[in-house]
Amino acid sequence: MAKIKAVIFDMDGVLIDAKEWHYEALNKALRLFGFEISRYDHLVTFDGLPTSKKLEILTLQRGLPRGLHQFINQMKQIYTMEYVYLKCKPKFVHEYALSKLKSEGYGLAVASNSIRHSVDVMMEKADLKKYLDFFLSNEDVKKPKPDPEIYLTAIKRFNLKPEECLIVEDNFNGIKAAEASGAGVLKVNTVYDVNFLNIKNRIVELEGH
Repeated sequence: MAKIKAVIFDMDGVLIDAKEWHYEALNKALRLFGFEISRYDHLVTFDGLPTSKKLEILTLQRGLPRGLHQFINQMKQIYTMEYVYLKCKPKFVHEYALSKLKSEGYGLAVASNSIRHSVDVMMEKADLKKYLDFFLSNEDVKKPKPDPEIYLTAIKRFNLKPEECLIVEDNFNGIKAAEASGAGVLKVNTVYDVNFLNIKNRIVELEGH
């Protein structure tokens, strides 16, 4: 089995407990025009998709006027950043995990469906940016997750083979993208599952020790 040399993290729901912020922020923007996404629909259909894709689905399924997409998207980003500045703080479990992995020589990156500015600010406020070799956003690829492009791009940037990388993911679309990339995958349910022990155990499993 190949030796794992890098760990690539999704951001929302993995390193940042931001799912709720995105959900609330988008609904706040949609409510300006009388639309809303239920929690059930969010979990079943929309979770892990970029905002542009969510708006496209709402247009096809519920007749949201396409002309409103850009404005709703802008308002959603504004509302999201309000939550981020208010609630995004360092978590010891993640700082410990990333600093320990870094000290053991692993390459570390974030690959997120969020826009670059969001990733940058959240990583900064969570005090994790200093451990990363780089991060990728939906602005760095043509196709967002569930397409594997963002993970393949990250793997290529590390100059590694897929089997030399571990991807940490939490939602259906992200897991689909991670598995399609050919890398090893650690599936997590909450941000607290993203700890050094779980990551290390998965690496040992993948390396077949």
